[in-house]
Amino acid sequence: MIQLTRTKTAAPRKARLRALPALIAALIALQTAPAAAQEITVSTARGEATVSMAPENVAVFDIAAIDTLTAMGVDLAGVPDKLYVPYLSGVNAPQVGTLFEPNLEALAQINPDLIVIGGRTAVQYDAVSKLAPTLDMTISQDTINDARSRIESYGALFDKQDQATEMTMRFDASLKAAQDAVAGKGNGLILMTNGPKVSAYGVGSRFGWIHSALGLPQAFDKLVPETHGDSVSFEFIAEVNPDWLIVIDRSVAVGEAASADTTLDNPLINGTTAAQKGQIVMLSPAPLYIAGGGYTAMTQSFDEIATAFTK
Repeated sequence: MIQLTRTKTAAPRKARLRALPALIAALIALQTAPAAAQEITVSTARGEATVSMAPENVAVFDIAAIDTLTAMGVDLAGVPDKLYVPYLSGVNAPQVGTLFEPNLEALAQINPDLIVIGGRTAVQYDAVSKLAPTLDMTISQDTINDARSRIESYGALFDKQDQATEMTMRFDASLKAAQDAVAGKGNGLILMTNGPKVSAYGVGSRFGWIHSALGLPQAFDKLVPETHGDSVSFEFIAEVNPDWLIVIDRSVAVGEAASADTTLDNPLINGTTAAQKGQIVMLSPAPLYIAGGGYTAMTQSFDEIATAFTK
């Protein structure tokens, strides 16, 4: 006869029961633990950079970037003390330095998980990148393509692709309207006044997109594409005799009293075709000079040019 022997299982069962709470706690921890941040590679002024997606605590020192991110609905954790551009007056974020000099102590206190610099603060890359991952989003002289690229990059980075798509459509529509308005209306000369001083800008300069992207022929095609333009005289402007004068008043852009009207009110300028036909266009200066390449800065400028050339 075969005799069955029962194996005692009580002790192991008790051991398993004692381990059950720890197992449950571990499972709960796995379910509630934050997922590892996804990474994204974006194009910057220094090449491609890989950072975590959807950063929540972002300090931005570049006004063009603040422009585009604000239009996209991204909340900012830190900005420069002055933003200069009227439509950014509603940005409410701690001040963490100036447009030229980040305050590293104030920056450290907000503990950013991403810092965006560009243009005037680009030289501070090494200093701020020690505090957090940093993107240099400087806008190059290829302003139109850079502006469009930044919209796409920020949309992907901050998980706002729908907003980026809408913004790109609006950007392209405004650009097309300006191109259509400019077509066949004659040539132009871009001037920036700075008190009594006047500089001219051509293709390849910071404002050169007005010629290259909009199709406005240059009244004088031998200007040097310098960031700060070619210093010119009233006699030069009179000799070139442009059909249109496109004017940016730097004094107004930096918060000082307007000077362009006074500076350009003289017989030499008044004798040009542009003045005689009422074709001197005063563009809003802060968007172009301070926030050039930002979404709102560019679409506003496109719209102003379209309106001026349509009259």
